[in-house]
Amino acid sequence: MITIVLADDHPIVRQGIRTLLTAEPGYQVVGESADGLAAVRLVEQLQPAVLVVDLMMPGINGLEVTRRVCALPSPPQVIMLSMHADEVYVLDALRNGAAAYVLKENDTAQLISAVRAVVSGQRYLSPPLSERAIDSYMRQSHATPLDAFDLLTMREREVLQLVAAGRTSPEIAAHLNISPRTAETHRANLMRKLGLHSQAELVRYAVQRELTPPSVD
Repeated sequence: MITIVLADDHPIVRQGIRTLLTAEPGYQVVGESADGLAAVRLVEQLQPAVLVVDLMMPGINGLEVTRRVCALPSPPQVIMLSMHADEVYVLDALRNGAAAYVLKENDTAQLISAVRAVVSGQRYLSPPLSERAIDSYMRQSHATPLDAFDLLTMREREVLQLVAAGRTSPEIAAHLNISPRTAETHRANLMRKLGLHSQAELVRYAVQRELTPPSVD
């Protein structure tokens, strides 16, 4: 039995994916999440074979979810769902450990094909992305200079997203169960590493990195 966890903040989308996957013999959806942080905890708890995760998620986005679950002792095969066909998104997904990248505009058969591929140990990119592009993206990944974002710790990334969403240090501290002083320290460290100097710069950076929805002020 292939166990699967779904992570998407739209209930109707999750319902459609669940119906699609459970109709396939040998597939079982064992958990669902509408939040990125909750998705990571669910994967830790259930240890599914496959995680299907949306690129844009509340809490933390799908890229960060992928990074975290792929660092677990028993990581799932990750299938990234996205409306973005741009190379930069595909490259980021592969860099962070995704085994497949499926466009939401494609038909449902693409998701089934992706699951079959990743459980067989293969990578999968849905059309119009091509198999040839996989190697191109991965070569580019190895040739690309280190991104300053890669220097941030997981906690600093959490603080970055919360700061960009307008949370104060006490609110961040409460959300992450840390002290306000520790939250301030994380804020200072991430700004130093990223070369940022203001709240406005933090917001712009987070939007550019798809760490928070563009509508967040």
